[in-house]
Amino acid sequence: MARVTVEDCVDKVENRFELVLLASHRARMISSGASLTIDRDNDKNPVVALREIADQTVQPDDLKEDLIHSLQKYVEVDEPEAEPVPMIASPKTDASGGADDSIVFDRMSEEELLRGLESMVPPDKNEDF
Repeated sequence: MARVTVEDCVDKVENRFELVLLASHRARMISSGASLTIDRDNDKNPVVALREIADQTVQPDDLKEDLIHSLQKYVEVDEPEAEPVPMIASPKTDASGGADDSIVFDRMSEEELLRGLESMVPPDKNEDF
């Protein structure tokens, strides 16, 4: 039986707790029928999983993604976003049927609008009448 220690695997997966999670997930995968990447040599599934991680026949990043995917209850499928359809610009026409390109919009800030409103005199206080 091969003696796989944590020191053999810790340089592949820095965090020992993450190593335990990944190796246990791989051992469950093996027990559910996943193919082995190394010879079993009469070892149990956790030892085979640690040997696979130590020999780098399985990638820890792939195991991590698979573990995350197996724990998710709702898996969001990445679908391509619909491309926006460009709007077709139609020329505006005036009453004579010609194009109306003379429309100009004034833009003013909120402060300018408030100053303009404050400078207005109500009609009953206007002394010009």
